[in-house]
Amino acid sequence: MNIQNEPVPPLSPTERYAFFFDVDGTLAAIQSRPDEVFIPASILASLHQLVQLNEGAVALVSGRPMSELDALVSPLHLPLAGVHGAERRDASGHIERLSLPDEVAESISSLLREAIDAMPNTQLEIKGMAFALHYRRAEHFQKEILALAELMTKRFPMLTLQPGKCVVEIKPKGISKGSAIHAFMQQAPFAGRTPVFLGDDLTDEAAFKVVNIMEGLSIKIGEGPSEAAYRLPDVGAVGQWLEQILLQLDQGVATSGGSQGYESLSRRI
Repeated sequence: MNIQNEPVPPLSPTERYAFFFDVDGTLAAIQSRPDEVFIPASILASLHQLVQLNEGAVALVSGRPMSELDALVSPLHLPLAGVHGAERRDASGHIERLSLPDEVAESISSLLREAIDAMPNTQLEIKGMAFALHYRRAEHFQKEILALAELMTKRFPMLTLQPGKCVVEIKPKGISKGSAIHAFMQQAPFAGRTPVFLGDDLTDEAAFKVVNIMEGLSIKIGEGPSEAAYRLPDVGAVGQWLEQILLQLDQGVATSGGSQGYESLSRRI
């Protein structure tokens, strides 16, 4: 994990980029309940401009289902990877989706509902092929939530754990945001470009690793150790960074040399 900071230069004027964004904690501030999250109008406007100026090479890569992502960025219709890559819609609109056997999904849902009901102010989010156990409003249940999730993965070995910020997710093995970005990078309009990924949570570390291997820009939002090479402090700084990127793309030439306009963006080495 990288632990120190140094300034990072602007985008290279000789490269073409593919932009990938997490949502909660990156484009939108984290709220006490996932259904309270919204993307600020200014950031939505910047995303719309980025799609136009970057030939459509912009995608969301999130733990949320694609239906929720579409609602959050409406009227934009972007390539998406939802539920950590368990479902993915490419730029042509083609959708790939993993699923659990019906009897397995129903059994897990029933067991989790019963257990969550016994822990006030926790929340079960059922995503079809994955399950999120939220405890932001009841952090004293952290150990119980983790134990519950571990029990489910032992009982159903096709599943694995994905810890996050006041949430533990139970998802199919073999999927990650990193594999989703890798799949996007094999297809138009992302292929042949340098990947850029912004994320804030443990769920984003696999994506940071993939982007680093591809010699792209991996950007962690907020505090904490990370595989990301660069860092922005918060969602507000992401909005400011997007404005700088749009200026570069609109001018058609990326600023060369120095770190002008990127004082809040730092490198982890």
